Amino acid sequence: MERHVRSSWSLPAFATAVTFAFLVVSSLSPAESAQALASAPGPRPAALPAQGYTHTDEAAPGATRDDFAVSRIRTAPAAGVPDPGSAQAIAYDMLLARGWDDSQYECLVALWNRESHWNVYAHNTSSGAYGIPQALPGDKMASAGADWQTNPATQITWGLGYISGRYGTPCGAWEHSERKGWY
Repeated sequence: MERHVRSSWSLPAFATAVTFAFLVVSSLSPAESAQALASAPGPRPAALPAQGYTHTDEAAPGATRDDFAVSRIRTAPAAGVPDPGSAQAIAYDMLLARGWDDSQYECLVALWNRESHWNVYAHNTSSGAYGIPQALPGDKMASAGADWQTNPATQITWGLGYISGRYGTPCGAWEHSERKGWY
């Protein structure tokens, strides 16, 4: 059997090419990046509105966002466009049907990324929390459907109802989670 031997220059050449490509991409301004994306072949991702970042050491008197004091609370990172048929796409459609906007979707994605990584079977052995929204106990979700253990739509329906009733909006739940470490 013949063994392939790499030449002594191939690895350094590859590393140099990768480093150069990284530097070129990193040096693009946001406008240049947008222009490059617009000229790239293939489907275009839907644009999501930009979110600001508010950070203060102490909340200013009366400063609120969704009725929560602004104090070291990060806004949720941009979520992007969900893959069709995914749990995130199901949640996005349900969220829009409730009249919430893309900023609420970004908060929901960040919240449930933290809780379960959108895993329908996620189970916290120490607390007993279950599913995408990490319902505690998990069988609470049976109120949304008998298939609560396996169906992301059932879990999302229950989770959005819980968030709406307890925090008003996904951003309200996200902000509570940022402050307390749970929602």
